[in-house]
Amino acid sequence: MTKSEPLKGESPSRLIDARIKELGDWRGEMLGRLRGLIKEADPEVVEEWKWRGVPVWSHDGIICTGETYKNAVKMTFAKGAALEDPAGLFNASLEGNTRRAIDFHQGEAIDAEALKALIRAAVTLNKSKTRRRAAPTSWR
Repeated sequence: MTKSEPLKGESPSRLIDARIKELGDWRGEMLGRLRGLIKEADPEVVEEWKWRGVPVWSHDGIICTGETYKNAVKMTFAKGAALEDPAGLFNASLEGNTRRAIDFHQGEAIDAEALKALIRAAVTLNKSKTRRRAAPTSWR
């Protein structure tokens, strides 16, 4: 499977499995590890496959994406600019008003607990925005 040739009828989870296997190097290992931490942080996360081959994790909206490049695995948080980042994990896409990202490079350690806290904060933010949109006008 290549980035531009998704397998018709395959579930997003299987497509992500295939991407990890296809990479076959440290990037696949890193993407797999990040995926595991996302699932640990939010067991109800929904896996999606968007934009011609980008793994996406959602819960009441997009939490983050997992993009792979030659020298980095980028985890982009859709609403990262609105999240507290006490551990200072965000190291990319810092100039925007909405997204924030973390670039992981070969051999770098992952602060698993800080990352899971960031994922949970993103889920909480998504849930709070969903509740506000769904609330009747009389509740506001």
